[in-house]
Amino acid sequence: MRVGGLASGMDTDSIVKQMMQIQKMPLDKLMQQKVWTEWQQEATRKQNLTFSNLRTSASNLRLQSSFNAYSAQTSGSGSASITTTAQAMNGTYDVRVNSLATPAKMTSGAQILKANDQPAKSTDTIGVAGQITVQGTTAIEVSITENMTYADVAKKLQDATAGSEPALRVNFDNTTSRFFITSKELGAAQNFTMKFTNDDGTDNVDLGRQITGTAQSSIASTVATNGSVTIDGVTVDGLKTDKTTVNGLTIQLLKVDAPGASTTVRVQADPSKPTQMIKDFVDSYNKAIEDLQKQIVEKRYPNFQPLSDDQKKDMSEKEIELWEEKARSGLLRNDPVMKSALQDLRRAFMDQVGGVAPGNLNMLSQIGINTGDYREGGKLFIDEAKLSAALTEKPDEVMQLFTVRNDAGNGVGARVYDKLNDIVRSLSAQAGSPTSSVDNSTMTKKLRRMESEITRWQTRLTGIEDRYWSQFTAMEKALSKMNSQSAWMQQNLFGGM
Repeated sequence: MRVGGLASGMDTDSIVKQMMQIQKMPLDKLMQQKVWTEWQQEATRKQNLTFSNLRTSASNLRLQSSFNAYSAQTSGSGSASITTTAQAMNGTYDVRVNSLATPAKMTSGAQILKANDQPAKSTDTIGVAGQITVQGTTAIEVSITENMTYADVAKKLQDATAGSEPALRVNFDNTTSRFFITSKELGAAQNFTMKFTNDDGTDNVDLGRQITGTAQSSIASTVATNGSVTIDGVTVDGLKTDKTTVNGLTIQLLKVDAPGASTTVRVQADPSKPTQMIKDFVDSYNKAIEDLQKQIVEKRYPNFQPLSDDQKKDMSEKEIELWEEKARSGLLRNDPVMKSALQDLRRAFMDQVGGVAPGNLNMLSQIGINTGDYREGGKLFIDEAKLSAALTEKPDEVMQLFTVRNDAGNGVGARVYDKLNDIVRSLSAQAGSPTSSVDNSTMTKKLRRMESEITRWQTRLTGIEDRYWSQFTAMEKALSKMNSQSAWMQQNLFGGM
């Protein structure tokens, strides 16, 4: 029980609070350090997210497909759709589609009927047992029992052929009461036959009727074909898909050309796409670098520490806002990881690329990309006319400048991506990743230690406060007892006078 000033007349509560304020000073300082560390972690994670997004953008800079500086325009029969790859060359090409790659198919020739001449449904039982042998590249035997439904038969045929050639897709359609069977892949190698037999190997036309709609012991699929296309007199046969790439042109076969018909393709340099890609990345990069540079040199105000809840009670919202603006200033000032990131990225962009042929492009400055003043933190500046000219006249060299990987070193895009990857890992180790639920970063461990120390201090301060109150309570009780004794003595010794 706490007794406050009843005998002494002192404001014990205020006295204890003042005494505790002195005792709490180490705890207040520790809590300010904890808040500051939380702010630092938040700022570092935010910068880490910026670098992570920048890494995603930089991913395209290391891919050859991103530097496709050619476009294709087609005219004529329209039998093919054509796009360019990074290996395309200027010129006009004649493309003729000779045949399309097709799948092998088998469809029940007639409606499958049950014993009562009612159209079969997928949930009906097939009512006959036997073997179905699917003969493609290899023979697959599928056992059928009479209590299986048509849907069961379809699934078993599909599952049994899943790892073979052809692999089949099988469906029993309730609307038409027919099986629809097709090969998953295209090309002549997908052709197949089906043979229906009893367990002893004799023909089973009843089973054939339940699959094909008519009494027969075997059936062959439609004839699957390979695709074929002729480009400037050079024929490419044996295509198992309707898409192929020849001489840097990706050709999607759409239809077979009539005699004498063809598609004319005109390929010409088109630097707009890679130019825009590079510009977009540079814009994002410059913004990130500018923001980071400001934070690295931002002034720190050591006299403005994070406010405690008690301090905020005596301040207006505007005063709190202005105070915390100063208190948060300089969170990343001279951060070694951030400073190193700026230096490393600058080198990744501007160092010479090794391993390219003598006389080929090996520096960004040769295509109109340069860094500004070092005080700007390595921001990039583009001479668009020079970049466009390089992509038009030397697209292969520009692509190699960004994407090459060899023993002598990596291209600019590959270097920048790798460096950003290293930076993201370093910042994640320092402050944790904003996109990961697992956090064993240096700052998080530090915060955990601080939380444990704060808990210990709070327990210690509770004990100190209890001791103060015990002492004051004992004093009050003693004074109360003395006052009682004094009143008794006065009453008895001097009561008669």
